[in-house]
Amino acid sequence: MAADESYPDDLRYHPEHDWARIEDGEAVLGITWYAQDALGELVHYEPPEEGKTVTKDSAYGEVESVKAVSDVISPLSGEILEVNQAVVDAPETVNGDPYGNGWLIRIRLTDPSETEQLLTVEAYRELLASQ
Repeated sequence: MAADESYPDDLRYHPEHDWARIEDGEAVLGITWYAQDALGELVHYEPPEEGKTVTKDSAYGEVESVKAVSDVISPLSGEILEVNQAVVDAPETVNGDPYGNGWLIRIRLTDPSETEQLLTVEAYRELLASQ
């Protein structure tokens, strides 16, 4: 079952519909409610390898839905500390809980100043309204 539309205030957002929960030099990353809704039910998640690095604004994995295959764009740069195996095993978890159990990766930030370039929830809502 899909989650209700929401955009938590404590997250920062990327214009490509990805989010970051930033804490103590680390960030948990995922896709927004808007992204999972546009894609439809997810059927596959191709994650990156733990230990690799991700670069801000670059693809780090793919999600496949009944409608399309889409790159997942990293909102921040860092070293991948953990991949959410629950989403690898059951990609539809993202549809039901995009900001909770549906997170995709956890990273150690390599450039914490990049967080200042991400959108606040208000700015992200404005972006959605303009699309």
